Amino acid sequence: MKKHLSLIAILFIFGCKSNAQEIKEAKTFEITKTDEEWKAQLTNKQYYILRQAGTERPFTSELLGNKKTGTYVCAACNTPLFKSEHKFKSGTGWPSFDREIKGNVDYSTDYDIGVARTEEHCATCGGHLGHVFNDGPRETTGKRHCINGAALKFVPSKE
Repeated sequence: MKKHLSLIAILFIFGCKSNAQEIKEAKTFEITKTDEEWKAQLTNKQYYILRQAGTERPFTSELLGNKKTGTYVCAACNTPLFKSEHKFKSGTGWPSFDREIKGNVDYSTDYDIGVARTEEHCATCGGHLGHVFNDGPRETTGKRHCINGAALKFVPSKE
């Protein structure tokens, strides 16, 4: 009986530790609000994506086919995140960019699907934007910032 209890205890101790269960390091952002404040400010879809790290369905974003000149800003706090000249058609169903506006996007690692992915956040409010992959245009950065359109607002250039 003691052997069984020891084995169960060992399995429990080692079986409960995995990368997927690591707690993300708490970071303080310039703009912080309560969940109630975010819910009052954002649409349900924006809240799901920006505050709960959700993902919109592919090919549903109004910004996917946008070809206008301007800047894509955080839908929660208006921080400039991406420029239109860095947007490209990736065929994935989400707005894609080959680079971010330096200093305005923050990164972490998530294991939500069982493998490590680089997650992108607004550096000002911490809102979840999407993920960055290394399968972007080779002639530029080689990066594909795969971003949920609902996490963004488009601000056209004043021409």
